Amino acid sequence: MIGAASRFGRWSFLQNMPRRSGRFRQRRSRSTGAVPSKRGPETMRRLLAGFLTGSIVILAGSYITGIEEGPWGSAHARSDLGSGKSFLCPSPEHHDGDAIRCGSKGRSMRLYAIDAPEMPGACRSGRRCTQGNAFASRDHLAALTKGRSVSCHVLDQDRYGRKVVRCFADQMDLSCAMVHDGYAVERYGKLRC
Repeated sequence: MIGAASRFGRWSFLQNMPRRSGRFRQRRSRSTGAVPSKRGPETMRRLLAGFLTGSIVILAGSYITGIEEGPWGSAHARSDLGSGKSFLCPSPEHHDGDAIRCGSKGRSMRLYAIDAPEMPGACRSGRRCTQGNAFASRDHLAALTKGRSVSCHVLDQDRYGRKVVRCFADQMDLSCAMVHDGYAVERYGKLRC
């Protein structure tokens, strides 16, 4: 017989490893070859029932609500809105004629496909800014949303990281109303009013 080292060849370090005894060996099912779980069947049933119940509750809740309150309301504390989400906008605030912020929290969002006059000092050199009265544009947008139910739908994100939204105040498209009333111009998209 040749030495034990030659039996393992270049894997000679294996000769010093302990052999697997019965207590370390996992028993497998003869029919399926699967290793049995250490949990009993009743525990597995409870885990599965809990998982399925939780999944059904989450799916049903998201289906029933349809429109969310949004990331700025008390019901949701999410900072990330994916594209295509609709939400209610409580207490809208406006910095200028083409921006909306829902409540005092959160970030300003840009209204889709319009450009309104910039506030004094906001138009950087070399940029083509819309002419007009920025204060009148902002005040007109505030008048359009005051006392109305405002809902928005996320369409995109601009180069500054703001959400681009299409908002409606009692079924009236805010972007279309601002262009129609002469307080903004159509830019950065195509409006269908």
